[in-house]
Amino acid sequence: MSIEDSYNFRRVNDDLTTSGVVSTAQLGDLQREGYDAVINLLPDRQNDVDDEARIVRDQGLDYVYIPVDFEQPTRADLEAFVEAMDARAGRKVHVHCAANYRVSAFYSLYALRRGLCSEEEADELLQSVWDPAEFPVWMAFMTDERSRTTS
Repeated sequence: MSIEDSYNFRRVNDDLTTSGVVSTAQLGDLQREGYDAVINLLPDRQNDVDDEARIVRDQGLDYVYIPVDFEQPTRADLEAFVEAMDARAGRKVHVHCAANYRVSAFYSLYALRRGLCSEEEADELLQSVWDPAEFPVWMAFMTDERSRTTS
């Protein structure tokens, strides 16, 4: 079973894929699929795979855990994500959470900050997965972070 079968899977580019919940089988094939790292944004082991870190690390891949509370995303969470992404630049990475909401929000902010996409492209990425306007805390968070990126 491929990571491409995971919930709300998106291929951002050759080096980055994102998704919601993943399975043990999907994680177990990452090395064979050419991945170098996994970044998990699920909070408090919610919906995650038992022993996810071990499964990933046993394949010789990097594993980063940044628990992002969906009800209260923080700048510190985003900065940890930016640091994790920057540290793995040029490597093949899969980033996941529960539904790809946290991931698509953080990645769109990261891509804007690093000049990897336009605001329109960032909006397209988000809208392909979800509408942050339906979640006021996320809309406020993203609006605030975007204003910091574009100012």
